[in-house]
Amino acid sequence: MIALLVLSGFHAVAQETSDLPGKPVIVSLSAPQPVKELLDKYIQLPAEPFASEFDENIFVHRLQKEIKEIMATEGYFNVMISVTKPAPEQSIEIKIDPGELTRVGSVNLEFAGDITNGDEEHRKRIEQLRAVWPLKTGQPFRSADWEQAKSALIGSITQQAFAAAVITSSQASVDPGAARADLTVTIDSGPVFYLGETQVSGLERYDASLITRLAPFKPGDIYQRDLLHQYQLALQKTPQFSTVTVSIAPDIAQHRSIPVKVMLTEAQAQRFAFGAGYSSNNGARGEINYQYHNLFDRAWNLTSLLRLEQKRQTFLAGIDTLPDQNNINHSLSASLQMTDIAGLKTDVQKAGLTRNYQTPTTTMQLGLNWQREHKKPDGANDQINQALVLDWRWRRRIVDDPVNVRRGDITEIRIGGGSRQLLSDQDFIRTYANHQSWWPVGSRDTFFLRAEVGYTLAPSRFGIPQEYLFRAGGIQSLRGYAFKSIGVHEGSAVVGGRTMATGTAEYTHWLTHQWGAAAFADIGSAADRWQDMRMFLGYGAGVRWRSPAGPLALDLARGHETGSLHVHFSMAVAF
Repeated sequence: MIALLVLSGFHAVAQETSDLPGKPVIVSLSAPQPVKELLDKYIQLPAEPFASEFDENIFVHRLQKEIKEIMATEGYFNVMISVTKPAPEQSIEIKIDPGELTRVGSVNLEFAGDITNGDEEHRKRIEQLRAVWPLKTGQPFRSADWEQAKSALIGSITQQAFAAAVITSSQASVDPGAARADLTVTIDSGPVFYLGETQVSGLERYDASLITRLAPFKPGDIYQRDLLHQYQLALQKTPQFSTVTVSIAPDIAQHRSIPVKVMLTEAQAQRFAFGAGYSSNNGARGEINYQYHNLFDRAWNLTSLLRLEQKRQTFLAGIDTLPDQNNINHSLSASLQMTDIAGLKTDVQKAGLTRNYQTPTTTMQLGLNWQREHKKPDGANDQINQALVLDWRWRRRIVDDPVNVRRGDITEIRIGGGSRQLLSDQDFIRTYANHQSWWPVGSRDTFFLRAEVGYTLAPSRFGIPQEYLFRAGGIQSLRGYAFKSIGVHEGSAVVGGRTMATGTAEYTHWLTHQWGAAAFADIGSAADRWQDMRMFLGYGAGVRWRSPAGPLALDLARGHETGSLHVHFSMAVAF
């Protein structure tokens, strides 16, 4: 015997061949298209012939019951099902008339517990809970929406103050004849919960005070789930711990001082990391990174990095303190760097102290940095520049996915300066702003815009280290031109100027979830004065790959002013 299942048009059809040749058995469903699509997801028609008429009757009876149950979840309680056997006799046709869709009638949300004690804030909260209840009068009544609405209601109440709130009763009274569902939900908020002491478990190397001082609350504060979540995120960001859980047990007997339980697992105190990669900006690279997470037995982080690139070599070491309860920490760093880019060689020694403030979306830094730069342009005189710079940086990042962005914005602003009166060879103020925006197009594609502008206010560029001047060209600047090849010419080298502006427009079409193709255009320039700015245009296309570490790009770009083609690519692998 051979069984076939055919789904097409308005019907879902199962074809069978019986023992009698030339007389197929057909089981079909007939229903309006939306109903048919719903039933197709859950109903499985027979793939084998019925062994007997009894089995056939059992199947039809069970099928009718399943159809009514499925339709009831979608708000259809007056479903009419008819079973007929048109010619030939071996065929079975099941017709479904869904009837009228049931809609929400009255909605009654009742509250009990301390939330009804007459407090003005609690009264407003009840009003807000009723206002945001999603199943309004006249809306279709679906079982999934009903359960989701109740879950959202209790989740909203337990979000703040009432950690032990429960739904004591809920009823959806359905009148099939009137196609109406009257809803009633009763919630007991229980008492207001207040946070008590923090109980830490899992510590071996670190003192509990290092954990408790990061808490964004103090004993006696009203319970808020967001505060516990914020506390957990802050602890998870510290490299000292591999796993962190912050929770409470909503015991009504302890509501006046509920303990906050922190369970964690310590990470290894020392870590070596190795990496390799390639960028068309700086060429091939390799690096070694060492981290120690318990410096001076204070859980401070010591980081050292040796990175060797074809055009840049860097050694740096830094110490970071743990953030406090206000998300503030401090960093002390020192570095040595040598570069050879666009005919300009530099040797730079730096040291600095920075105050960092960080939230989930915002970073703000205020630093005091000293540096000495030996500048060696090809075909021009060497220079030694020194600067003591007070530098402020603000960055906000609001994106839908930190690794593969489709919607969101990133904005950065930097202001810094030095004075001849304070260990600098030149008076200057450096300003910089950068904004990036992503917009989703359709179900997959993305449109990206970027704009940046920089200006250093100073009598002259001489005496100012290159970090506080501007060059353009390369990835994330002007594709179609070599890295930092646009700026001011000194001899045969390109050095930084006091002005810069660049922008990008890019469209990415994702062919699959991981692979996409992009078209882009970059424009901008860098010079010593605004009136000397000559705009450069670059455009091209490239390939995108969503890797676990983020999107990798391989671009072929043409510099409009030079007519030259440049390949831009970056990839890094950590070991």
